[in-house]
Amino acid sequence: MAPYAPRTRAAAALRMKQIALDNQDRTIRRLRAQLATERRGLAATKKELEDTQVALEASHKVIAGLTEIGLNMSKKIEKMKVKKQQVRANHVECHQKFQARIHEAEDSMQAQHLIIEALVDEKEKLLQSMVSMKPTMPLPHSMVIGRKNRKKNRKSKRLGIFLWARER
Repeated sequence: MAPYAPRTRAAAALRMKQIALDNQDRTIRRLRAQLATERRGLAATKKELEDTQVALEASHKVIAGLTEIGLNMSKKIEKMKVKKQQVRANHVECHQKFQARIHEAEDSMQAQHLIIEALVDEKEKLLQSMVSMKPTMPLPHSMVIGRKNRKKNRKSKRLGIFLWARER
């Protein structure tokens, strides 16, 4: 617009009001544009906030689930440790029982061997006393052979017991 020179005061005042209205109109349009931009930014921020809240809730659920799994695993591990200790204790107890049984069996076998030796010695003494009582009667051939075999068997049994005890 070309410079305009108002002719009257009223026209000048009117022109000043028109310029002020134009300035206000531009300010209003500028502010409306800023408001629209801010609303769009606010909507985007609000959407991000909602997405973040959803993700946060999901992560809380995951953390709670993992915590529960961890607690369950800890309980299972503790149960397994207790069970392992019980198994060890049972194993030691069974081992001790078997060792006691083995010792009892060994003792019993040694006692039986001693009894057998005592019986064999007693039998020999009885045979000798029988022989000394009846010197005129010769011993049957089978008894003489049996006596020799018994002496050999006794020596081999003693050797067998010695070897058996040595292996243990």
